[in-house]
Amino acid sequence: MGKVFSLSLLGFALAGLVREDALAQAYPAKPVRMIVAFPPGTGVDILARSIGQKLSERWGQPLLIDNRPGAGGSVGTAAAAKSPPDGYTITMGNLGTHALNASLYKQLGYHPQRDFVPVAQVAAVPMLLVVHPALPVKSVRTFRELAMSKPGELNYGSAGVGSVGHLSGELFALVAGIRIVHVPYKGNQQALTDLLVGQVQMAFGNLLSYLPHARSGRVRSLAVTSRNRSPAAPDIPTMSEAGLKDFEVTQWYGVFAPANTPAAVADKLNADIAEVLRMPEIRSRLENDGASVGGPSRDQFGAAVSREIERWGQVIRKANIQQ
Repeated sequence: MGKVFSLSLLGFALAGLVREDALAQAYPAKPVRMIVAFPPGTGVDILARSIGQKLSERWGQPLLIDNRPGAGGSVGTAAAAKSPPDGYTITMGNLGTHALNASLYKQLGYHPQRDFVPVAQVAAVPMLLVVHPALPVKSVRTFRELAMSKPGELNYGSAGVGSVGHLSGELFALVAGIRIVHVPYKGNQQALTDLLVGQVQMAFGNLLSYLPHARSGRVRSLAVTSRNRSPAAPDIPTMSEAGLKDFEVTQWYGVFAPANTPAAVADKLNADIAEVLRMPEIRSRLENDGASVGGPSRDQFGAAVSREIERWGQVIRKANIQQ
C-alpha cells in the first residue's frame, strides 16, 4: 500500500512538471504587463522600456509598461506582489524596492523575498561621489579632512529620505567617521539642480546622471562606489582606492515575478531577458552609460538580494531612518 501511495505521489509530481513545462513552452500566449513603480522617464522606466521592446519583438506579444509611482516605489511593487502568479504580471525592481524599503517602511505592503521570485538581474550602476567645484577638495581624503574639521557644517543632497543617494551619504558618514548634513529633495533632478548652483556641497548620484556634469566641470568627481573602476570613467578612483575599504554601493535593477510563479516560466523569462541583454545595441548602450549588464543566476540573484536587505538594514537602523 505504501509503495502504491508513493508511486501515486510521484505520478502527481511528474504530471505537475509536465504541465509546468508545457506552460513555459507556450509562454507568453498573451500580452505581459511589467509594473514600473516609478514615473516615466526615470532610470528604471527607461531600462524597462528598452528591454521590453526587444522582448515584445522576440515573443510576438506586447510587453506593456504600467507605471505606478509612489512611496519610494512601494505602491507599484505592492501591486505587483498581489498579482496572479502566472508570469503575465512582472515588475522591474531595484535596490530601493527590493532591499532598502524592507527596513525603511513600517507598513510596506509586501515582503521583497516572501512575495516575489527573482527572475533576472538586468543591470547595475555605481554611484558617483561629487562635490561643487567651489569646495576646496579634490579627493575623498581631503573631503574627509575638511568634514572632520567642520562637523555638521557640510551638507549633501539626495532624491529624498531613504533614497540610494541618502543612504550612500549615511554609509559614508559612518565609515569615514564624519558628520555631514542631509538635505532631502523631491527627486533627483531637484537635488542635482541645487548641487550645480552650490546650494548643496556634495552628493552621491547615479553615474548615468552625474558623469556628464563631472565631465563638463560643473561638479568635481571624487570617487565611484563600485568595487572596480567603471569602464565609463576609468580615471575616477573607487572609494576603496581612496582609503575607505570595502565601501561599495551599487544601484541594481532586476525583474521579479509574484511568489508561486511557476519556476519554468521564471526560467524562460530569465533566458529571454539574457538573450535581449546580449544584443549588441542593448549592451553597448548600457555599458556606454556606465552600467554592467546582466548578472548571476536566479538563485544567486535571490541570495544577493538577501544580503543587500541585511546590509542596508544595519545602516538604516544605525542612522535611525524611517519613513
